[in-house]
Amino acid sequence: MSSVRIAPSFPTSDCPLPTALSLYHTMQLIRQTEQELARCHQRGLVHGACHTYVGEEAIATGVCAHLTEQDVVFSTHRGHGHALAKGMPPRELMAELFGRETGCSRGRGGSMHLFSPEIGMMGTSGIVGPCILQACGGGYSSKVLQNGTVAVAFFGDGAVNNGAFHEGLNMASIWNLPVLFVCENNQYATEVPFIYSSGNPSVGSRGAAYGMPGFEVDGNDVLEVHRVAGDAIARARAGEGPTLLECKTYRTRAHAEGMVDFTYRTKEEVAEWKERCPIQRLRTAVEGIEDAASQLDAIDEEVTKTVAEAREFAESSPPPAPATATNHVYATPVSQPPTPPQSDRELTFVAATLEALEHAMAADPGIFVMGEGIGARGGNFMTTLGLYDKYGPDRLCDTPICERGFVGLGCGAAMTGTRPVIDFMFIDFINDAFGELVNQIAKMQYMSSGRLKMPILLRGCGGVGHSAATHHSGMYHSIYSHIPGLRVVLPSTPTDAKGLMAHALRSDDPVLFLEHRELMSTKGPVPEEHYEIPFGRARVMRSGRDVTVVALSLMVQHTLKAAEQLAQEGISVEIVDPRTVSPLDTNSILQSVAKTGRLLIVDEAFGPCGLASEIAAHVADAGFDDLDAPIKRLHGAFAPTPYAPELESHVVPNAGTITQAIHDLMQE
Repeated sequence: MSSVRIAPSFPTSDCPLPTALSLYHTMQLIRQTEQELARCHQRGLVHGACHTYVGEEAIATGVCAHLTEQDVVFSTHRGHGHALAKGMPPRELMAELFGRETGCSRGRGGSMHLFSPEIGMMGTSGIVGPCILQACGGGYSSKVLQNGTVAVAFFGDGAVNNGAFHEGLNMASIWNLPVLFVCENNQYATEVPFIYSSGNPSVGSRGAAYGMPGFEVDGNDVLEVHRVAGDAIARARAGEGPTLLECKTYRTRAHAEGMVDFTYRTKEEVAEWKERCPIQRLRTAVEGIEDAASQLDAIDEEVTKTVAEAREFAESSPPPAPATATNHVYATPVSQPPTPPQSDRELTFVAATLEALEHAMAADPGIFVMGEGIGARGGNFMTTLGLYDKYGPDRLCDTPICERGFVGLGCGAAMTGTRPVIDFMFIDFINDAFGELVNQIAKMQYMSSGRLKMPILLRGCGGVGHSAATHHSGMYHSIYSHIPGLRVVLPSTPTDAKGLMAHALRSDDPVLFLEHRELMSTKGPVPEEHYEIPFGRARVMRSGRDVTVVALSLMVQHTLKAAEQLAQEGISVEIVDPRTVSPLDTNSILQSVAKTGRLLIVDEAFGPCGLASEIAAHVADAGFDDLDAPIKRLHGAFAPTPYAPELESHVVPNAGTITQAIHDLMQE
């Protein structure tokens, strides 16, 4: 594969008339629906953006003709045509753009966020690139579940200059995933011409760089697209891996309805491309066949009626009830088995989480783990030790260093029937995938109105210690607890680590599981039986009467030491460990403060805009009358983490600084 494959033209005579008529019907359905939506936009019925697919109909039509409802499509902001070609009724598309409850996303998405998982339309995204990674996830699910499905990513030429393109194609190639990557090269990314923005103007030729077939086709020739895509999808089903398909085409309407169009391209250029209309091109090719012209006319008439009825349905549909605006941020909580009896058996923190993971993998064949070095090596912190020999490379998958890539893949996998566990080694690295986590994973259930679940666990080690310096010392719980749709977990003991991990591995919500590196080797009692600890239930680590300390992660252990010392002085400290910060158990904190009258919050993370501020605000609002002194917070320094031990110890709380803070609070 040394160069791009230019697909030869497909003779019309080789295409059965029923196939040609079916392709014509789909293209007409897309064209007329889009034209009606453009008119509705002018009438004010479309409240937000409206990105039409006019001029590009041949691509979605030719590709999706080969897909079943079980095959999955991941798309971009210009996704109307993909949705319709995959089988979405025009009435659901129109109702969505009108913001009605009968829309495909129940009025939550509009033009750029179209969901219909029932037919394998897994969503469109207003962000460029994620669909490429999510399609890899769909392909990986197919590989793990061995269900023979194919995943397709549709994206524009602008996406090929995005890191997701490189990471996605590389992952698909090395794991031989059943994925078809379809670049709809319409010559412009918004207003930026492709000939300017890309050093290699041939997208199809880039397939060779990733070890996969790459084709360049005329994207306005539906028969050519249909043939080449059919071959690629057949190869994918046969286990022969991914294909990159560049379809050269052109959108003949503006980037979005209402936008100025002729500051970056000319009327003459648009007119020239209109002459290459894919619908007229197919009609001209087949209407000479006996009885074809009348059948084409009948299709035109039928589609016109369908689109008119769809518009009437959408316009008459009610808007969603305002009270439902916050529904589907999280999944319905899973049931919890009973808590087991106490145990004297001691395990390390890491061994406890490994026990929970091993139990879950044995029970659920859809669980797989991805990360750097988590395969035969067993992980940097032995988090997967021994699992590779039991479950093999597909379920214990070593990754390239491409955090955005395998987090985006995990998102697509969670959408398509598997349960990925993403092991970051150090949680600092998750920030390279911030967009995939915040814009995709956290929002997927909401945007799909709860029809898609997001059972993905993202874990990593962090926290200050061992002179790891600033790129291996973060925890970031304050940042991620701010994001609706995520669960954020910070266990402080081996007992809690196993129970919370076990619960996370059954949750239908995305879980960020943060493990402090200074706790990884600590030992504690861990029941041998399987058990779970539900999210949102704090634990009183030590009862007391004089002051409440809410401590997070490693700070729990430091506070326990401080409390022992203070007890000798007659100061009784109650320690509350939230265990999860999203959800946060404020009731347990308020109950403790009602008993002690004083509150100190200890968190090694930065102070401004932190979790401690949130806890303090809750207590000031709901427990003000119980306070005998101002709420105090003890934080790490507002600075990146330094390397030298003398500097490192200065920027983070310890048992001594906690003791002094409690002394000061008792003087208030």
